[in-house]
Amino acid sequence: MNKLHIGIDLGGTKIESVVLDSNNNILFRERIPTHSHLGSEHILNQINIIYNMATDSIKNQPHTLGIGTPGSISKDTQLLKNSNTLCLNGLPLKINIEKKLNKKLSIENDANCFTLAEATLGAGKDYICVFGVIMGTGCGGGFVFNKKLRTGPQHISGEWGHSTIDASGPECYCKKNGCIETYISGSGLEKIIANELNIKISSYDFLSKDKFNIKEQQILDDFYRYFGLALSNVINIIDPDIIIIGGGLSNHSGLYKNGKREIYKNIFSNVPTTPIIKNKLGDSAGVIGAAIIGI
Repeated sequence: MNKLHIGIDLGGTKIESVVLDSNNNILFRERIPTHSHLGSEHILNQINIIYNMATDSIKNQPHTLGIGTPGSISKDTQLLKNSNTLCLNGLPLKINIEKKLNKKLSIENDANCFTLAEATLGAGKDYICVFGVIMGTGCGGGFVFNKKLRTGPQHISGEWGHSTIDASGPECYCKKNGCIETYISGSGLEKIIANELNIKISSYDFLSKDKFNIKEQQILDDFYRYFGLALSNVINIIDPDIIIIGGGLSNHSGLYKNGKREIYKNIFSNVPTTPIIKNKLGDSAGVIGAAIIGI
């Protein structure tokens, strides 16, 4: 019998669902807005809507269900923590979703889902030790070894974005100062641009510019420098076989040239070789990973 797997990726701006068959072929895929500003109950209703769309597409056949979300579930309290969708922090999210959907499920950090998908089916499928990076609204990460997630006893494995890179830097939403996320995430870069140039421009549009004036070039150079320091620290600690970059900023080609050069400058090796590559599954990776972890 063909076993079906439903995955739901809960993002700050969109909620996506996918149905995979036993060969990981996509049978259904849909997105709807999260509308996170309307609160947690509205988000639960949106999850219910897209779940019903997925089950309708397979005529309610038996299936597993997995959900990827920013942040993670505390093993002690069973409450969501560290999510940049702030209205969900402190809630028993897994329990609430199971009640809403009347379905048992697995729930995992969205960056872990991304990394698992890329390590299993994507750019890292031929590697043993894979570190996945999401650079979007925030900076997340995941660690997969032998096709299995390493989440750690505190469920924070891979959270490179909340390592402090400058203790005197700006305050992060996690209440620490100078987190990597405040410098090289999309939202962090946009704040830097607004503060230093007094203009409002998306990080994507800024990085896509053909020409930069002196002040803009300094911001771009700092962006690459912090990117290099951050990922060289990861490499110096776990020495992964490959680093795979996802999220909206992963499409910026400069990461794989200028950014990679900054990484290699800071690796504790005279012959740095770690591949730094773009994801293969695109923005489907997170929701595919959610489907893979389902129960």
